[in-house]
Amino acid sequence: MDALEILFTASFWVAAIRIASPLIFATMGELICERAGVLNLGIEGIMTAGAFAGWFTVYSGGDLWAGLLVAALVGAMFGLLHATLTVPLGLSQHVVGIGVTLLATSLTYFIYRLALPEVTSPPKIEPFQPLPLPGLSSIPVVGEALFTQTPLTYLAFVSVAAVAWILYRTPIGLAVRAAGENPSAVEAQGISVTGIRMGAVAVGSALMAVGGAFLTTSAFNSFFFQMINGRGWICIALVVFGSWRPGKALIGAILFAAFDAYQVRLQQISGGIVPYQAFLMMPYALSILALILVARRATYPKALMIPYQKGER
Repeated sequence: MDALEILFTASFWVAAIRIASPLIFATMGELICERAGVLNLGIEGIMTAGAFAGWFTVYSGGDLWAGLLVAALVGAMFGLLHATLTVPLGLSQHVVGIGVTLLATSLTYFIYRLALPEVTSPPKIEPFQPLPLPGLSSIPVVGEALFTQTPLTYLAFVSVAAVAWILYRTPIGLAVRAAGENPSAVEAQGISVTGIRMGAVAVGSALMAVGGAFLTTSAFNSFFFQMINGRGWICIALVVFGSWRPGKALIGAILFAAFDAYQVRLQQISGGIVPYQAFLMMPYALSILALILVARRATYPKALMIPYQKGER
């Protein structure tokens, strides 16, 4: 099989959609935060905490859906910590975000070692299994790629539709967008900018944690250190790539995942002629190129990263 034929195989697109799924959850979470005017650089740590919380809940005897719920609650708690420091207190969103990432990551590793002190290899759980959709899964290539995934992948795509509908079709979505564009207009309507922003960060962080939990309960069957491996930072870039719009951000997540799946297959057919590091670098290099081409035309929320205090104009 040559390099071009790979792009037309069902197995390639199955892998691409699976790789994209945690990115979709976390990107939607970051998008909600930034639409409300808060840059959440705690995403990497929140995804790590969510991955562990979801896995450990199942490992301790809970079911898979309970694991996701616990992961979302843990993410929301870290989100509230981030929001408390950045919204009413007005601290630097960059510094707080990095601090949350370090806190969440270190605390997760500490709890792992505390709970499993004698473990030398990561314990395994029974993850979500593929759930083919009757009729749709039999469609050539497309059916196998899109409709033979695990329930969490379907939920990831549903989350995109839900975020888009809430942001553009509901009053709460309008308030979130206004908080990121013109918070004084929100206050003029008698709505708390602080409440909107803190709620958006909590909900967004819960989605980030679910993205992390996807890795331990659907993509893999265990938790190990460094498993997030920079996915959180990629999601921040995907929000910019998508111009803060859910649909475009979804496309960006699938494109990055396709690059990632493609480089793995290119390694297999290269025969070791090209160093594998060059292939590992490829999806990130292409993402940077895409950002350069797209970000210059992107319209960002005008009040992004700008603290707001009640009564200011």
